[in-house]
Amino acid sequence: MKQELEQLKNKGQFRTIPNVQSKSDGKIIIDGKEYINFASNDYLGISTKTELRKEFLENADYLMSTASARLLTGSSPEYKSLEKTVANIFNKDAALIFNTGYQCNLGVISALIRKGDVVFSDKLNHASIIDGMRLAEGDFIRYKHLDYGNLEKLLISKRKDYKRALIVTESVFSMDGDIADIERLIWLKDKYDCLLMVDEAHAFCACGREFAGISSGKDADIITATFGKAVGSFGALCVSDNTVISYLINKARSFIFSTSIPPINIAWSNWLLTEKSDYLQEQKQKLKLITEKVHDLMTKMNFQTVSSSHIIPIVIGSNNNTVKISEKLRAEGFYIPAIRPPTVPEGSSRLRISLTADAKLEDFRRVLEIISQYT
Repeated sequence: MKQELEQLKNKGQFRTIPNVQSKSDGKIIIDGKEYINFASNDYLGISTKTELRKEFLENADYLMSTASARLLTGSSPEYKSLEKTVANIFNKDAALIFNTGYQCNLGVISALIRKGDVVFSDKLNHASIIDGMRLAEGDFIRYKHLDYGNLEKLLISKRKDYKRALIVTESVFSMDGDIADIERLIWLKDKYDCLLMVDEAHAFCACGREFAGISSGKDADIITATFGKAVGSFGALCVSDNTVISYLINKARSFIFSTSIPPINIAWSNWLLTEKSDYLQEQKQKLKLITEKVHDLMTKMNFQTVSSSHIIPIVIGSNNNTVKISEKLRAEGFYIPAIRPPTVPEGSSRLRISLTADAKLEDFRRVLEIISQYT
């Protein structure tokens, strides 16, 4: 293990957990120093809003633990309320709450794909999707990123060899910020008799129509998302028809064998999505406006990006150079960690900038000016 750790250090891929002491709107304190935080997935800035927490807790009387899996004694009325809320948001029959987005994707894919089945997966899908495919008993085939011509060729040549087939994509991709063509994928899944699963982790409540992300109003069979990003809470969801949700309750091991989330967290998510939906919409509009301004600024400053969302990757290339620029930014008061393999492909280490509703254009401009000095 020591040798492997040394190898990671030599390759510029060694990681440590930052000593985060506190967070406030758009700011983070690490080791006693305050930084402007461009690394957060709290896209609407909900998790740091003190006034929201105080208002919720004024009348909150919920258990702080379930002490059990939901199939035993770990369920509660709060779960049913939240599942009804998210099923309505996505216009689906039913929903199931998982503990994390990772456990959700892992459980859904490994449950649905058995021997004789196959997954067709975008090559840049999240690690939770990849690990779900690895855990499944069926096969998986990866198509070139956002290349639906390549996907169709694979469907033509391979689909006939399997019983059940699942196409899986993220909607907004977590490391590139580019967006899948859901309508094209729906056309392909219908033509070749597949199920379509869309991971809305980075789009739920952050972009698209209403709160339902990029797949809003479209006929994706299975949608997963997380409460831990734009909603500013904890946990994850899967929405689908009644048959799929019942199947997952009986087959998804990451659901069956996990102690469930405390009711107070479930109630907080539901309260935000119902009682505070207008506030979430206001924050979502702020995020939309700052995202548009940032993309305009990048064009004016001759920065190229594949992103069309609030996730802005600036690819540097080498691990060491990316770490060096990240450190320069930190010295100037900006927290933007280096993203390196295996999170991203070899040779594509980057600065992943996450925009939030609290972000300021002048701060982003300064970040680009600093990066320009070292690239």
